[in-house]
Amino acid sequence: MKSRHEFGEGVFVIAEAGVNHNGSLDTALQLIDVAVEAGADAVKFQTFKAANVVTRHAEKADYQTRAVASDVSQFEMLENLELDDAMHRTLVEHCRKREIEFMSTAFDLEGLVYLVDDIGVARLKIPSGEITNGPLLMTAARSGKPIILSTGMATMAEIQSALGVLAFGYISIETQPTTETIGDAFTSPAGQAALVENVALLHCTTEYPTPLEDVNLRAMDQIVRHFGLVVGYSDHTLGISVPVAAAACGAKIIEKHFTLDRESVGPDHAASLEPGELIAMIDAIREVEVALGNPEKAPVPSELANIRSVRRSLVASCDIKADDLFSIENLAIKRPGAGRSPMTYWDLLGTPSSRDYVEDEAID
Repeated sequence: MKSRHEFGEGVFVIAEAGVNHNGSLDTALQLIDVAVEAGADAVKFQTFKAANVVTRHAEKADYQTRAVASDVSQFEMLENLELDDAMHRTLVEHCRKREIEFMSTAFDLEGLVYLVDDIGVARLKIPSGEITNGPLLMTAARSGKPIILSTGMATMAEIQSALGVLAFGYISIETQPTTETIGDAFTSPAGQAALVENVALLHCTTEYPTPLEDVNLRAMDQIVRHFGLVVGYSDHTLGISVPVAAAACGAKIIEKHFTLDRESVGPDHAASLEPGELIAMIDAIREVEVALGNPEKAPVPSELANIRSVRRSLVASCDIKADDLFSIENLAIKRPGAGRSPMTYWDLLGTPSSRDYVEDEAID
């Protein structure tokens, strides 16, 4: 079965603009242009209404407190970062003109339905914080759209529970779910087929910025082994080394925040790449794609011409007469590698020479 997440031969790079537009349409448009020039496959924003996401008295996360004035509540912060309908449509049109995929993360049901029905996104991105939001997951799956699900803060059991909801949503459009039927959907052949066709998982650490010791890129291997789905990596570390390493480790999707100016005021700027860094990251990922090649170990065209120059052959270390016995005294191993392989050295010892050889002449 061909997965709808087989975006191409290489890594699918999502340039995460998120809320780094600071509520400005002009800034958001500039972010799209930066993503295009950097060579990203998609540029992603965030779709939400503060009133649907947090209470008016919700505390900010620590990283948000460090980036936003202490007297601004999480509700006020998010309200200032909302994108309205007109802004969404302008961004979508600009992405179409610049030939880059528009994506947006939905943080509430209203936003998810809006992205599916009004904007017509090609795929849905579910953030780590919503991996236990069953109704949002169910609505996403029942839209029929492919889904990229981030797994920050999640245990393997929580990931499996989320995948059960998605499986049920894909294969049981009209049926009311229960915990039992969701579990059955996950293990069913139809549910597994739906997940393989539609769902990709992103390994992620939900801390901004993420300490290197908390990245654990090897966790991608466990996710692949356990769930058999396309796996990528959503990065919140500083710099570009970790997402490039993730690509080398087999991540099929890389998501990374970027900004026009890391010194801007806002919750995500500090852990984001600036334009030049985004370019450098994507260039490095593209180089990794080429270098990964294929899993077959065999000589490649560029090195075949070097075999003669750098390998060795058995040669006469002195003049040898016909019927002389080959020995450690009259044999040497030297370049070029155009003659008899030194791997047959032991077979040749003690056998008679079939002809005369002069010093440094290759043994037949």
